[in-house]
Amino acid sequence: MTGQRFATATFLSALCALLMSSCGDGGGNPQGPSGGGGGGGTVGATITITSAGVSPKNVTVTAGSRVTFVNNDNRAHDMSSDPHPDHTDCPAATVGDIQPGQSRATQNLNTVRTCGFHDHNQPSATSLTGTIQIQ
Repeated sequence: MTGQRFATATFLSALCALLMSSCGDGGGNPQGPSGGGGGGGTVGATITITSAGVSPKNVTVTAGSRVTFVNNDNRAHDMSSDPHPDHTDCPAATVGDIQPGQSRATQNLNTVRTCGFHDHNQPSATSLTGTIQIQ
């Protein structure tokens, strides 16, 4: 019986691993914008938000990757693509509301270009603006 139990346990472990790996992120992005979906791109850069602003202000990533915004400030931020208020230049770079202590990733940034970003709630605060260069 011990051999049969081992075989069953091995089979169940393999089945679970197969199911988990085939699920992916379902086209959704749990850290990305609501309704967004990146589809599994790698994180190409991380931008940290503090009370002093964003750092770094300018990042370069490869096409298909994502940028993660980490909110280390004590207030929420709404990071969006330029221009304000339309956010139409790089919609995939808009991550939306990020509460203190949270992080959110962009969708996959597939088009080679430079995307500006800002805090939608403070569009004139230059400390909360920057660029994402996609190569």
